[in-house]
Amino acid sequence: METAPTAENLFPNISAGDAAEPHRALFFVLGYLRLPELLAFRQVCRDISDEISANETLWRHIIVEPPLSTKIRDDFLLWITSFARGNLKSLVLMRCWRVTDASLLHVVDQNPYITKLCIPGCTALTADGVVRAVMRLAEHKGHLECLRLNGLCNIKREHLNVLKSLLCKNKQQEAFHASFYSGWSSLALDSDDGRPIDVDICPKCKNVGMVFDCTREECRTMRNRWSQCRGCFFCIARCEECGGCVDEDELGEDTACPHVLCAGCWLQLPKCDTCNRPCCKQDLNAQALSSAGFVCDQCRDSELL
Repeated sequence: METAPTAENLFPNISAGDAAEPHRALFFVLGYLRLPELLAFRQVCRDISDEISANETLWRHIIVEPPLSTKIRDDFLLWITSFARGNLKSLVLMRCWRVTDASLLHVVDQNPYITKLCIPGCTALTADGVVRAVMRLAEHKGHLECLRLNGLCNIKREHLNVLKSLLCKNKQQEAFHASFYSGWSSLALDSDDGRPIDVDICPKCKNVGMVFDCTREECRTMRNRWSQCRGCFFCIARCEECGGCVDEDELGEDTACPHVLCAGCWLQLPKCDTCNRPCCKQDLNAQALSSAGFVCDQCRDSELL
């Protein structure tokens, strides 16, 4: 039998104590705390615990992210969202693989005014369950504006069409909203680029996923070329640095990082002092970079052998 959802279950190293009355300044910082800190603060003393529990404004925007995500079950989710008292505005569940359709639907029923729902990487959720939750919000005359599903499995065209029809956005505006690949950060589970839904139907493979437009000016000015460069991450190779499409003859260019680079970025980026291979800026930050240059991990490991 599962234990009742309490902060002690989530943070076993933090124990409640009979501390003296807290300084009033502490109450002003509560609105700036992330969820883990907010739960931990409930264990400081009774006064702070009562304030956090009674102040529903602290719980109107709930973000559950790793490593807390792995500890969140259905009962924990229902307990946390209950503090909003029906006024939850945004719910972000990052890789909460224990959360099920039943708890999500219950949260939606209790909080009909949700405007942002991000549930990427929640593998226990189903596309049918998400559709039911969004439909329930529509039945409650809700105003859902942002839905993030990247990482959710088995989303079909039928699911996407229903979700698009239910969202409170103009379809014409959505159609002209370009999406650009800007490195692995573009695949972040909680990306917020202004689109109502983060996934779309790839024109190449016809699967539902993250679909990107080309950043190259020559491709964007040529209508036929622009449509050919639009696709998901698996169908269209994209430069990690500029986000532009990469031609087949450019795919063979060797790099000091595991990512693909176009010829233009390959020439401009800093090169390894030993092998003369470039590295994208994102991975370059993790290299031993100095004013004199850098040595890539592969060359550094070879020198140690």
